[in-house]
Amino acid sequence: MIDADPDPTTPDDSTAERRQKIAAQFIAMIPHARALGMTVTEVGAGTATVSMPYDDRLIGDPKTGVIAGGAVSALMDTCCGAAVIAHPTQALGTATIDLRIDYMRPATPGQGITARATCYHVTRSVAFVRATAHDDDAGNPVACATGAFTLERPRPKS
Repeated sequence: MIDADPDPTTPDDSTAERRQKIAAQFIAMIPHARALGMTVTEVGAGTATVSMPYDDRLIGDPKTGVIAGGAVSALMDTCCGAAVIAHPTQALGTATIDLRIDYMRPATPGQGITARATCYHVTRSVAFVRATAHDDDAGNPVACATGAFTLERPRPKS
């Protein structure tokens, strides 16, 4: 369980610092995120940016040196989950229901990948997210994604 403060008015941390802490904890709890070297670089209200460095272990085709699509997919899925966790509805946890990824081009060999996700709509139990991933050429996406994620919400105080 993520160490989330269910009271958004708690004066200990600013809202931005609390979101950053929660998103970093979320990423740290996922073994593949740690193994792939993912780091949270920015968090906002329902947004997250997560980076993954280039690593020879992630190469899909040794002839080209391009990072495997599965690693890009894992990055985008994790980034989308972090955006859900960072949403003001204060989800305590999330899981992927559906994730569609469109690969636009191969990543440039030797360059890390950065994903940015936005949780744009939340219902009682489902969050909807969009994301893009790019290498050093931020204006030319490697992949785009849309997804739906479950929401684990805090229980009402009684």
